[in-house]
Amino acid sequence: MQTYQDILVDQPQEGILLITLNRPDARNALRNNSLREIADALRAADDDSEVRAVVITGGEKYFAAGADIKEMAQLGPIEALTDVRPQYWKTIAAFSKPLIAAVNGYALGAGCELAMHVDIVIAGAGAKFGQPEINLGTIPGAGGTQRLVKTVGKPLAMKMVLSGEMIDAPTALASGLVAEVTEDDKTLTRALALAAVIASKSPLATRVAKEAVLRSFELGLEAGLNLERKSFSLLAASEDRREGIAAFLEKRPAKFTGR
Repeated sequence: MQTYQDILVDQPQEGILLITLNRPDARNALRNNSLREIADALRAADDDSEVRAVVITGGEKYFAAGADIKEMAQLGPIEALTDVRPQYWKTIAAFSKPLIAAVNGYALGAGCELAMHVDIVIAGAGAKFGQPEINLGTIPGAGGTQRLVKTVGKPLAMKMVLSGEMIDAPTALASGLVAEVTEDDKTLTRALALAAVIASKSPLATRVAKEAVLRSFELGLEAGLNLERKSFSLLAASEDRREGIAAFLEKRPAKFTGR
């Protein structure tokens, strides 16, 4: 397995990859190298048939407290326009398998944007989310103005982006930013348990389902329903679908192979 500088990569259970942000001295600030390593790890996981779901997490106090401000300070307009960061974000967004975040502590700026790039967020009760870029005289640059409004709605997104104020875990849950709130010491355990459930499903079906849900943000209802029907029909040709139906009728656990 590849050695990384800013992240730790492990396989705690069969079919599950765990990525841990590992810059505690910088509160897990996401510098270019951090994003590059996350993108590299996800690209490798996409190509690994043994990986069926990925969990990404940080420490107890910080998921990721933003971008690396020292690195940002060196960017002029031309450097910002030609920065490699957007390519890393695109790779993260394009990851085709289920991606879960276990968030404890602060998920701010790029950390909040990273949480919005995943499919499911499990948050500890003490987690805090925010887009404080306005305090630096700038705005979010990795989807904080676009993904946030599509997730929590205009009023709360405007409040977060324009004021820089954070929201707590219950507010994030009520607004749809996170899927579940757990006790702080159970966040990662719950995320891994959910990943295990998802990893037990058909790899083909989970990929197709993820794509269909994400495309719903881009397509109108009729086009989205058409995509759903075509995807549903395509899966009818898979061995996994036949196995799933047979297992249901025979009252036994299904053994999905991804074919």
